[in-house]
Amino acid sequence: MTSRYRSPEQLNSLSPRRRTVVKAAAATAGAAIVAAPLAAAAPAGAAEAAPAFLHGVASGDPLPDGVLLWTRVTPTAEATPGSGLGPDIEVSWIVALDRELTNIVTKGSTTATAASDHTVKADIRGLEPATDYWFRFSADGTDSPVARTRTAPAASASVAGLRFGVVSCANWEGGYFSAYRHLAARGDLDAWLHLGDYIYEYGTGQYGTRGTVVRQTAPTHEILTLADYRVRHGTYKTDPDLQALHAKAPVIAIWDDHEMANDAWSGGAENHTEGAEGTWAARQAAAKQAYFEWMPVRPALAGTTYRRLRFGKLADLSLLDLRSFRSQQVSVGDGEVDDPDRTLTGRAQLDWLKAGLTSSDTTWRLVGNSVMISPFAIGSLTADLLKPLAKLLGLPQEGLALNPDQWDGYTDDRRELLAHLRSHAIRNTVFLTGDIHMAWANDVPVDAGTYPLSASAATEFVVTSVTSDNLDDIVKVPEGTVSAIAAPIIKAANRHVHWVDTDRHGYGVLDITADRAQMDYYVLSDRTKADATAKWARSYRTRSGTQKVERTYDPA
Repeated sequence: MTSRYRSPEQLNSLSPRRRTVVKAAAATAGAAIVAAPLAAAAPAGAAEAAPAFLHGVASGDPLPDGVLLWTRVTPTAEATPGSGLGPDIEVSWIVALDRELTNIVTKGSTTATAASDHTVKADIRGLEPATDYWFRFSADGTDSPVARTRTAPAASASVAGLRFGVVSCANWEGGYFSAYRHLAARGDLDAWLHLGDYIYEYGTGQYGTRGTVVRQTAPTHEILTLADYRVRHGTYKTDPDLQALHAKAPVIAIWDDHEMANDAWSGGAENHTEGAEGTWAARQAAAKQAYFEWMPVRPALAGTTYRRLRFGKLADLSLLDLRSFRSQQVSVGDGEVDDPDRTLTGRAQLDWLKAGLTSSDTTWRLVGNSVMISPFAIGSLTADLLKPLAKLLGLPQEGLALNPDQWDGYTDDRRELLAHLRSHAIRNTVFLTGDIHMAWANDVPVDAGTYPLSASAATEFVVTSVTSDNLDDIVKVPEGTVSAIAAPIIKAANRHVHWVDTDRHGYGVLDITADRAQMDYYVLSDRTKADATAKWARSYRTRSGTQKVERTYDPA
């Protein structure tokens, strides 16, 4: 997600290339961001008594017969994340059918070591499908909290419904993770999807927070090394709302760029200066290692998050990695966006996705997609709206209609995928997307220029950010001010867009039945308040066989 915030003083310390990239952002952001002393988080959490489970417990990637369990143990007070300190310690787990852990179905143990930052994963198998389980870790007489998880339905099962929480873009310094708390309170989720930017790599005050750092991140500098990434993951995992959601349902996560660095591609990133910040290969490897240590993700291939999960006959979920294999983003207007030698997905992943969509025998084909696939044209926005929108989307402020970091910058991949959906008559493909810090409900047209006369090949639901700045934050105006003006213009220029909310923070709840896939959009009262409330905003659905989005007036 292209959006940079540095003070003029910070700009002077950057390389010439990076100063050029962020100059316009700094002009809009204004003076240096001042860190507020509100709820500054302990970087890793110091254990008063060790061992301790300071970072909660989690589960992820549910299968019909299993689930991946995760925790991190602090064996001694000095063994904080990224420290490389602390002895080996045996960690055991139990899985049971009841919250009191009396009806135990499996147990086991492993050793947590400094080599894996004292994180632990247990890939549990032999469980029953579509079943709630509870689990707990223990180490040297200390027990973790008890958490709930749930297995996926059997592959051949007829499933009446599924319900997933959907989130993206949680900037620690931008506010509190109330969206996670409200999802955790529901108690009705089969799982929750995190569509990228689970953490952010910037140093304190370097990323947009409407001019105020609500709570300071750790480490305070931009993260570059394995130790840095471990500390940052550890900081996020101390958040009580995030811990609560991890303890209530399994997560299904993919990364976007900020788990590594802004606008990452296979050979570098916008927010990486080769040499001055080490090599990109080393930084990317460190970021990925820390991610797999700290996240309950089961990679099908080493070093990537693309994989596929199935939920009975109702839905399968293809999860994409749109950072590891992509070509470098191009400058808008240079004519290379249509170059067939450039790729967003990489050849192997695109072939894998197409083959999976073709062979799928489920009612719904969900695609976990970290950047928006629907085409987007600016239209005739006024200058005061165009500049912040351009900055948020990575567009040139002259207003050319292209976002080179998203599928718009890799049109050959998109054309091939959409043509494949059409030529093979693949129905009910729904892209679930994050990244853009706005909520959208889109048809995905084969030809946006002639839509709606041309066909729609799929639909797309984009969720807004948990806390990361959106348009009203960038221009520092009251919530709803920008959206009231910009949304009608965006829709007029993009007839496949049914709804866009440029201003609010929150989350989605995806509810699926055989007849329809529906996204309910929820918004937060104030991301800077730890006790923020949430309310339903809107709902959109796609009915089976239509490949089109329509509004519905009640949440599922």
